[in-house]
Order: sequence, then structure tokens, then C-alpha cells
Amino acid sequence: MILHYASQADYDGMSGKDNAVGRAWTPEEVAGLGEYMGKWTNELVESGEFVDAAALAGPVHTRRVGPGDLVTDGPFAETAEVVVGYTIVDCAGLDRATEIAAKLGDGPVPDYVRTRAFADVRPLMSGLDELSA
Repeated sequence: MILHYASQADYDGMSGKDNAVGRAWTPEEVAGLGEYMGKWTNELVESGEFVDAAALAGPVHTRRVGPGDLVTDGPFAETAEVVVGYTIVDCAGLDRATEIAAKLGDGPVPDYVRTRAFADVRPLMSGLDELSA
């Protein structure tokens, strides 16, 4: 699974708002990223490696449920980056998944976003016996 990360400020920038870390994105930049992500996903579909993907709503729409009756609406001040989406691939292994994730860094985004962007590549477990691996 490739976990995509960003922050509420990134969501704000993409929705046309200046924010604490950078300027508002232009409509052309938002469209360019959408086109790039569509191409990136399509390459995975064509190679047979694509399994599933989804984007998540911004942190401001998050609701955290915890012990007892704890329910807290986001965003959460202690969280700088949050998972904004995921892509599940079925490929030759961790090295190939890492190659796929590295292509995310080639997307057309403002420089202030590129310097902070990252993704995690994590194998999915099929059972609890894999906890010790």
C-alpha cells in the first residue's frame, strides 16, 4: 500500500486559499496534478499492478473516536501531515512498490509542496502471524 500524505494547509492551497506554508494553487496547477495522478494511476492499471485507490477528505472533516465517549472533530493541531489517500498495488515486491511511489514526486506541484511531500510504502498483512516479520 502506498500512503499519500499532506496537511490541511495543502488542502487549503489546492482549494484556492493562501495558507501558513504557501500560496493558493492556481486552477491550472490543480488541473495539472489531477492529470498527472490520472496518468500515474492509468500506468498501474495498464501494467496490471493496480488494485485500488482512494482520496480522503481534508483533515478539517475528520472525526476522531477514542476511549469512552471521546469524539473530537478535526483538524488536530498536533498532526502536521495526515494520510490523504492510498493506492494499493500488486507488484513484484517492496522495491517495485518503492519505484512506483517515487514517481509521485514528479507531479506538477508548487515548490513549497514538493519540498515537504512524501509517501509511505507498507506491505499489507494477510494475518496476525505476520506481526513478527
